[in-house]
Amino acid sequence: MLKQTAQDFNAGRYADAALAASRQVWLAGLGAAIVTRDWARNDAGDVFRALVREGASVESHAKRVIGKQLDQSIATATRAVTKARTTALTAVNAFGGLVDAAVGALPQFRAHAPKARTASKAKPVKARVVRKTRRGKRAARRAS
Repeated sequence: MLKQTAQDFNAGRYADAALAASRQVWLAGLGAAIVTRDWARNDAGDVFRALVREGASVESHAKRVIGKQLDQSIATATRAVTKARTTALTAVNAFGGLVDAAVGALPQFRAHAPKARTASKAKPVKARVVRKTRRGKRAARRAS
């Protein structure tokens, strides 16, 4: 039985079928290219113009929406800057009188720098010892 199947197997027949199938795929691709070319020549212009009209419509709508939001953002920012400027000017004007008074008082103010002591002349500080006498107890009570 196996011998009979092997004798019926015709390799050329399958090779011819594969070649015919690949040729049909090639011809289908070539036909698709021609149909696409014809469509592009005749009908694509109308479709392309319709797509451009739709795109322009969507773009103008988006510009209106974004423009309104942008205008609102700019108005909010302008109000914030105006409020900050007003607050700063109010603060400067409030402190302006104090600054003028301080500047006017500076020439009358004379501060002397303390004299620097050298390490050799400095005297050691001694801790004050409170005696346990009546006078010492009274002094401690007054101190606290």
